[in-house]
Amino acid sequence: MVRVKRGNVARKRRNKILNRAKGFRGSHSLLFRTANQQVMKALIYAYTGRKQKKRQFRKIWITRINAALFSLDVKYNIFINLLKKSNINLNRKMLSQLAILDPTTFNKIVKQITI
Repeated sequence: MVRVKRGNVARKRRNKILNRAKGFRGSHSLLFRTANQQVMKALIYAYTGRKQKKRQFRKIWITRINAALFSLDVKYNIFINLLKKSNINLNRKMLSQLAILDPTTFNKIVKQITI
């Protein structure tokens, strides 16, 4: 059997991993084995982080809407229920933007629903 040395291919593969590990602390960015483990772990965290980001933003939007409704003496769950019944199709992101940037329009929407 002929010996295969893999020189160029192996170096490229290792450098690809080490380039992804730049900025990691200690030997996690210098030694291939530990860098490989940390890169795999980082990719898993990146995947879960993308999912968690959506949850966190939705939570922030709900909190902002609830804070704006608090001054108008309206509960959040009742507000969302009345929104759906009156066929106003604004998502939570847009409602929170309205509550922050244009409170008069947000107040008009709340008054229109509650009447």
